[in-house]
Amino acid sequence: MTPARSDKTARTAGPDHAGGAEPVCRLAEIEDPTNLWFVHPVSNRLTPILAALHVPPNAVSLAGMACGVLAGVAYHQVRDLRLVAAGFALMLVWHVLDGVDGQLARLTNTQSPTGKVLDGICDYVTFTAVYAGLALALSRQHGGWVWGVVALAGACHAVQSAIYETQRQDYLFWGWGRASAALADPDAAPPDRPATPPARAAVALHGLYARVQTLAGGVTPATRRRLAAILDAQPERAPAIRLLYRTMFAPSVRRWSVLSANTRTLGLFAFALAGVPLYYFYVEIAGLSAVLLVLLARQEARYRALFRSLEPRAGEAGKVEALPQTPPKARLWNPLLK
Repeated sequence: MTPARSDKTARTAGPDHAGGAEPVCRLAEIEDPTNLWFVHPVSNRLTPILAALHVPPNAVSLAGMACGVLAGVAYHQVRDLRLVAAGFALMLVWHVLDGVDGQLARLTNTQSPTGKVLDGICDYVTFTAVYAGLALALSRQHGGWVWGVVALAGACHAVQSAIYETQRQDYLFWGWGRASAALADPDAAPPDRPATPPARAAVALHGLYARVQTLAGGVTPATRRRLAAILDAQPERAPAIRLLYRTMFAPSVRRWSVLSANTRTLGLFAFALAGVPLYYFYVEIAGLSAVLLVLLARQEARYRALFRSLEPRAGEAGKVEALPQTPPKARLWNPLLK
Protein backbone atom coordinates (compact mmCIF):
# COMPACT_ATOMS: atom_id res chain seq x y z
CA MET A 1 0.00 0.00 0.00
CA THR A 2 1.45 3.34 -0.97
CA PRO A 3 0.65 6.44 1.06
CA ALA A 4 -1.98 8.71 -0.38
CA ARG A 5 -0.85 12.14 -1.49
CA SER A 6 -2.87 15.30 -1.67
CA ASP A 7 -3.00 17.38 -4.84
CA LYS A 8 -0.88 19.99 -3.11
CA THR A 9 1.78 17.41 -2.30
CA ALA A 10 1.76 16.29 -5.93
CA ARG A 11 2.24 19.87 -7.10
CA THR A 12 5.08 20.71 -4.73
CA ALA A 13 6.81 17.37 -5.27
CA GLY A 14 9.64 17.44 -7.76
CA PRO A 15 9.09 16.37 -11.36
CA ASP A 16 11.32 13.33 -10.98
CA HIS A 17 9.29 11.92 -8.12
CA ALA A 18 5.78 13.30 -8.46
CA GLY A 19 4.47 10.23 -10.17
CA GLY A 20 7.25 7.65 -10.38
CA ALA A 21 9.56 5.60 -8.26
CA GLU A 22 11.94 7.40 -5.94
CA PRO A 23 15.66 6.65 -5.55
CA VAL A 24 16.27 3.66 -3.29
CA CYS A 25 19.39 4.88 -1.51
CA ARG A 26 19.62 7.80 0.89
CA LEU A 27 21.29 11.04 -0.08
CA ALA A 28 25.00 11.04 0.75
CA GLU A 29 25.16 14.84 0.92
CA ILE A 30 23.31 15.01 4.26
CA GLU A 31 24.60 11.86 5.91
CA ASP A 32 27.18 11.63 8.69
CA PRO A 33 30.41 9.65 8.21
CA THR A 34 29.18 6.56 10.10
CA ASN A 35 26.32 6.18 7.63
CA LEU A 36 28.48 6.95 4.62
CA TRP A 37 31.30 4.58 5.45
CA PHE A 38 29.59 1.72 7.29
CA VAL A 39 25.81 1.59 7.67
CA HIS A 40 24.77 2.43 4.11
CA PRO A 41 27.38 0.35 2.27
CA VAL A 42 26.25 -2.71 4.24
CA SER A 43 22.54 -1.96 3.88
CA ASN A 44 22.99 -1.29 0.14
CA ARG A 45 24.37 -4.80 -0.30
CA LEU A 46 21.75 -6.43 1.89
CA THR A 47 18.66 -4.74 0.39
CA PRO A 48 18.62 -6.47 -3.06
CA ILE A 49 19.26 -9.84 -1.39
CA LEU A 50 16.21 -9.45 0.87
CA ALA A 51 14.16 -8.14 -2.05
CA ALA A 52 14.99 -11.28 -4.03
CA LEU A 53 13.86 -13.36 -1.05
CA HIS A 54 10.58 -11.38 -0.86
CA VAL A 55 11.19 -10.32 2.73
CA PRO A 56 8.66 -7.60 3.72
CA PRO A 57 10.14 -4.28 4.90
CA ASN A 58 8.09 -4.44 8.10
CA ALA A 59 9.67 -7.80 8.92
CA VAL A 60 13.09 -6.15 8.61
CA SER A 61 11.95 -3.38 10.97
CA LEU A 62 10.82 -5.95 13.54
CA ALA A 63 14.08 -7.88 13.22
CA GLY A 64 15.99 -4.67 13.88
CA MET A 65 13.83 -3.97 16.91
CA ALA A 66 14.58 -7.46 18.24
CA CYS A 67 18.30 -6.68 17.98
CA GLY A 68 17.68 -3.44 19.87
CA VAL A 69 15.87 -5.23 22.68
CA LEU A 70 18.72 -7.75 22.93
CA ALA A 71 21.15 -4.83 23.08
CA GLY A 72 19.22 -3.56 26.11
CA VAL A 73 19.60 -6.96 27.76
CA ALA A 74 23.34 -6.87 27.09
CA TYR A 75 23.78 -3.30 28.38
CA HIS A 76 21.99 -4.33 31.58
CA GLN A 77 25.28 -6.10 32.45
CA VAL A 78 27.16 -2.86 31.98
CA ARG A 79 30.05 -3.92 34.24
CA ASP A 80 30.90 -6.79 31.88
CA LEU A 81 32.78 -5.21 28.98
CA ARG A 82 32.21 -8.27 26.83
CA LEU A 83 28.44 -7.75 27.07
CA VAL A 84 28.88 -4.02 26.52
CA ALA A 85 30.67 -4.86 23.27
CA ALA A 86 27.88 -7.31 22.39
CA GLY A 87 25.28 -4.61 23.04
CA PHE A 88 27.18 -2.22 20.79
CA ALA A 89 27.41 -4.85 18.03
CA LEU A 90 23.67 -5.56 18.27
CA MET A 91 22.93 -1.85 17.93
CA LEU A 92 25.12 -1.72 14.83
CA VAL A 93 23.03 -4.55 13.36
CA TRP A 94 19.90 -2.56 14.22
CA HIS A 95 21.32 0.49 12.41
CA VAL A 96 21.95 -1.58 9.28
CA LEU A 97 18.45 -3.09 9.34
CA ASP A 98 16.98 0.34 10.03
CA GLY A 99 18.57 1.45 6.77
CA VAL A 100 17.46 -1.64 4.90
CA ASP A 101 13.75 -1.44 5.70
CA GLY A 102 13.30 1.97 4.06
CA GLN A 103 15.44 1.06 1.05
CA LEU A 104 13.55 -2.20 0.65
CA ALA A 105 10.20 -0.41 0.79
CA ARG A 106 11.30 2.04 -1.92
CA LEU A 107 12.83 -0.71 -4.05
CA THR A 108 9.68 -2.84 -3.91
CA ASN A 109 7.29 0.14 -3.95
CA THR A 110 5.68 -0.98 -0.67
CA GLN A 111 5.90 2.28 1.28
CA SER A 112 2.96 2.81 3.62
CA PRO A 113 1.85 4.85 6.65
CA THR A 114 1.98 1.63 8.68
CA GLY A 115 5.62 1.08 7.74
CA LYS A 116 6.56 4.64 8.59
CA VAL A 117 4.94 4.41 12.03
CA LEU A 118 6.41 0.96 12.66
CA ASP A 119 9.88 2.21 11.77
CA GLY A 120 9.54 5.04 14.28
CA ILE A 121 8.19 2.70 16.96
CA CYS A 122 11.08 0.28 16.44
CA ASP A 123 13.58 3.10 16.87
CA TYR A 124 12.03 4.19 20.16
CA VAL A 125 11.69 0.61 21.43
CA THR A 126 15.39 0.02 20.77
CA PHE A 127 16.55 2.97 22.84
CA THR A 128 13.87 2.40 25.49
CA ALA A 129 15.21 -1.13 25.97
CA VAL A 130 18.82 0.08 26.21
CA TYR A 131 17.95 2.94 28.55
CA ALA A 132 15.85 0.63 30.75
CA GLY A 133 18.63 -1.95 30.89
CA LEU A 134 21.13 0.68 31.97
CA ALA A 135 18.67 2.20 34.46
CA LEU A 136 18.13 -1.17 36.11
CA ALA A 137 21.87 -1.65 36.49
CA LEU A 138 22.63 1.91 37.62
CA SER A 139 19.75 2.09 40.11
CA ARG A 140 21.25 -0.81 42.03
CA GLN A 141 24.53 1.09 42.19
CA HIS A 142 23.33 4.67 42.79
CA GLY A 143 19.70 4.43 43.92
CA GLY A 144 16.21 4.78 42.52
CA TRP A 145 16.69 8.45 41.57
CA VAL A 146 18.56 7.22 38.49
CA TRP A 147 15.20 6.33 36.93
CA GLY A 148 14.21 10.00 36.99
CA VAL A 149 17.42 10.98 35.22
CA VAL A 150 16.98 8.28 32.59
CA ALA A 151 13.31 9.17 32.05
CA LEU A 152 14.21 12.85 31.55
CA ALA A 153 17.00 11.87 29.16
CA GLY A 154 14.54 9.70 27.25
CA ALA A 155 12.10 12.61 26.90
CA CYS A 156 14.89 14.87 25.63
CA HIS A 157 15.96 12.13 23.24
CA ALA A 158 12.43 11.80 21.83
CA VAL A 159 12.09 15.52 21.15
CA GLN A 160 15.58 15.85 19.66
CA SER A 161 15.12 12.83 17.40
CA ALA A 162 11.73 14.03 16.15
CA ILE A 163 13.13 17.42 15.23
CA TYR A 164 16.21 15.91 13.55
CA GLU A 165 14.08 13.56 11.47
CA THR A 166 11.85 16.46 10.47
CA GLN A 167 14.88 18.39 9.18
CA ARG A 168 15.84 15.42 7.02
CA GLN A 169 12.31 15.03 5.64
CA ASP A 170 12.03 18.73 4.89
CA TYR A 171 15.32 18.59 2.99
CA LEU A 172 14.19 15.60 0.92
CA PHE A 173 10.81 17.16 0.17
CA TRP A 174 11.74 20.80 -0.47
CA GLY A 175 15.24 20.19 -1.80
CA TRP A 176 14.61 17.14 -3.98
CA GLY A 177 10.83 16.95 -4.29
CA ARG A 178 10.48 13.48 -2.82
CA ALA A 179 6.76 13.17 -2.21
CA SER A 180 7.14 10.36 0.35
CA ALA A 181 9.05 12.78 2.60
CA ALA A 182 6.15 15.25 2.81
CA LEU A 183 5.07 15.84 6.39
CA ALA A 184 1.38 15.05 6.60
CA ASP A 185 -1.02 17.78 7.66
CA PRO A 186 -2.29 16.44 11.01
CA ASP A 187 -5.62 18.24 10.55
CA ALA A 188 -6.29 17.00 7.02
CA ALA A 189 -8.70 14.13 6.55
CA PRO A 190 -7.54 11.17 4.43
CA PRO A 191 -8.85 11.30 0.84
CA ASP A 192 -10.81 8.07 1.33
CA ARG A 193 -11.72 5.91 4.32
CA PRO A 194 -9.77 2.64 4.45
CA ALA A 195 -11.94 -0.44 4.11
CA THR A 196 -10.50 -2.63 6.88
CA PRO A 197 -10.10 -1.95 10.62
CA PRO A 198 -6.31 -2.60 10.56
CA ALA A 199 -5.91 -0.10 7.70
CA ARG A 200 -8.04 2.47 9.54
CA ALA A 201 -5.95 1.95 12.68
CA ALA A 202 -2.75 2.43 10.67
CA VAL A 203 -4.06 5.69 9.18
CA ALA A 204 -5.12 6.95 12.63
CA LEU A 205 -1.74 6.05 14.11
CA HIS A 206 0.02 7.75 11.22
CA GLY A 207 -2.06 10.88 11.83
CA LEU A 208 -1.03 10.90 15.48
CA TYR A 209 2.61 10.41 14.49
CA ALA A 210 2.34 13.30 12.00
CA ARG A 211 0.81 15.56 14.65
CA VAL A 212 3.62 14.84 17.11
CA GLN A 213 6.24 15.32 14.40
CA THR A 214 4.70 18.63 13.31
CA LEU A 215 4.51 19.99 16.85
CA ALA A 216 8.12 19.04 17.59
CA GLY A 217 9.53 19.76 14.15
CA GLY A 218 11.11 23.14 14.72
CA VAL A 219 9.62 24.44 11.43
CA THR A 220 6.07 25.78 11.62
CA PRO A 221 3.31 24.69 9.22
CA ALA A 222 3.05 28.37 8.20
CA THR A 223 6.68 28.28 7.00
CA ARG A 224 5.98 25.19 4.92
CA ARG A 225 2.83 26.72 3.44
CA ARG A 226 4.81 29.85 2.57
CA LEU A 227 7.44 27.84 0.72
CA ALA A 228 4.77 25.76 -1.02
CA ALA A 229 3.06 28.95 -2.20
CA ILE A 230 6.33 30.19 -3.71
CA LEU A 231 6.81 26.93 -5.61
CA ASP A 232 3.19 26.92 -6.81
CA ALA A 233 3.46 30.53 -7.98
CA GLN A 234 6.70 29.95 -9.93
CA PRO A 235 6.58 26.39 -11.30
CA GLU A 236 9.07 27.22 -14.05
CA ARG A 237 11.63 28.23 -11.41
CA ALA A 238 11.04 25.23 -9.14
CA PRO A 239 14.31 23.43 -10.07
CA ALA A 240 16.35 26.56 -9.30
CA ILE A 241 14.42 27.15 -6.05
CA ARG A 242 15.06 23.57 -4.96
CA LEU A 243 18.73 23.94 -5.85
CA LEU A 244 18.92 27.08 -3.72
CA TYR A 245 17.28 25.20 -0.85
CA ARG A 246 19.81 22.37 -1.12
CA THR A 247 22.71 24.79 -1.32
CA MET A 248 21.61 26.59 1.82
CA PHE A 249 20.39 23.64 3.89
CA ALA A 250 22.63 20.64 3.09
CA PRO A 251 25.44 21.78 5.44
CA SER A 252 22.98 22.48 8.24
CA VAL A 253 21.22 19.12 7.93
CA ARG A 254 24.62 17.42 8.21
CA ARG A 255 25.23 19.36 11.42
CA TRP A 256 21.88 18.16 12.75
CA SER A 257 23.28 14.61 12.61
CA VAL A 258 24.88 15.24 16.02
CA LEU A 259 21.36 14.45 17.29
CA SER A 260 21.10 11.23 15.29
CA ALA A 261 20.78 7.70 16.63
CA ASN A 262 24.33 7.01 15.39
CA THR A 263 25.76 9.61 17.76
CA ARG A 264 23.84 8.12 20.67
CA THR A 265 24.95 4.58 19.86
CA LEU A 266 28.60 5.68 19.85
CA GLY A 267 28.09 7.77 23.00
CA LEU A 268 26.47 4.94 24.93
CA PHE A 269 29.28 2.60 24.04
CA ALA A 270 32.01 5.13 24.87
CA PHE A 271 30.59 6.05 28.28
CA ALA A 272 29.87 2.41 29.15
CA LEU A 273 33.37 1.40 28.07
CA ALA A 274 34.81 4.16 30.27
CA GLY A 275 32.82 2.86 33.25
CA VAL A 276 30.66 6.02 33.60
CA PRO A 277 27.40 5.26 31.72
CA LEU A 278 25.42 7.64 33.94
CA TYR A 279 27.31 10.56 32.40
CA TYR A 280 25.80 9.72 29.02
CA PHE A 281 22.37 10.68 30.34
CA TYR A 282 23.68 13.97 31.72
CA VAL A 283 25.11 14.79 28.29
CA GLU A 284 21.79 13.86 26.68
CA ILE A 285 19.83 16.16 29.00
CA ALA A 286 22.14 19.18 29.14
CA GLY A 287 24.61 18.93 26.25
CA LEU A 288 22.42 17.76 23.39
CA SER A 289 19.50 19.94 24.49
CA ALA A 290 21.80 22.99 24.32
CA VAL A 291 22.96 21.90 20.87
CA LEU A 292 19.32 21.58 19.81
CA LEU A 293 18.53 25.17 20.83
CA VAL A 294 21.52 26.48 18.88
CA LEU A 295 20.57 24.48 15.78
CA LEU A 296 16.96 25.66 15.94
CA ALA A 297 18.04 29.31 16.14
CA ARG A 298 20.35 28.87 13.16
CA GLN A 299 17.69 27.04 11.18
CA GLU A 300 15.20 29.86 11.75
CA ALA A 301 17.77 32.38 10.53
CA ARG A 302 18.45 30.22 7.47
CA TYR A 303 14.76 30.17 6.54
CA ARG A 304 14.61 33.96 6.88
CA ALA A 305 17.57 34.21 4.50
CA LEU A 306 15.88 31.81 2.08
CA PHE A 307 12.69 33.86 1.95
CA ARG A 308 14.66 37.07 1.48
CA SER A 309 16.16 35.48 -1.63
CA LEU A 310 12.84 34.20 -2.96
CA GLU A 311 10.34 36.94 -2.17
CA PRO A 312 10.49 40.48 -3.57
CA ARG A 313 10.83 43.26 -1.01
CA ALA A 314 8.42 46.17 -0.73
CA GLY A 315 8.87 48.48 -3.71
CA GLU A 316 10.67 45.75 -5.67
CA ALA A 317 7.70 43.87 -7.06
CA GLY A 318 8.68 41.33 -9.64
CA LYS A 319 12.34 41.39 -8.63
CA VAL A 320 13.57 38.16 -7.08
CA GLU A 321 17.18 37.58 -6.19
CA ALA A 322 19.04 35.55 -8.79
CA LEU A 323 19.11 31.84 -8.01
CA PRO A 324 22.22 29.65 -8.35
CA GLN A 325 22.64 27.50 -11.43
CA THR A 326 25.01 24.96 -9.89
CA PRO A 327 25.54 24.05 -6.24
CA PRO A 328 28.90 25.09 -4.75
CA LYS A 329 30.94 21.93 -4.23
CA ALA A 330 31.96 23.03 -0.77
CA ARG A 331 28.31 23.31 0.22
CA LEU A 332 27.18 19.90 -1.05
CA TRP A 333 30.19 18.01 0.28
CA ASN A 334 30.20 14.29 -0.35
CA PRO A 335 33.32 12.28 0.59
CA LEU A 336 32.28 9.45 -1.68
CA LEU A 337 32.79 11.75 -4.67
CA LYS A 338 36.20 13.06 -3.64
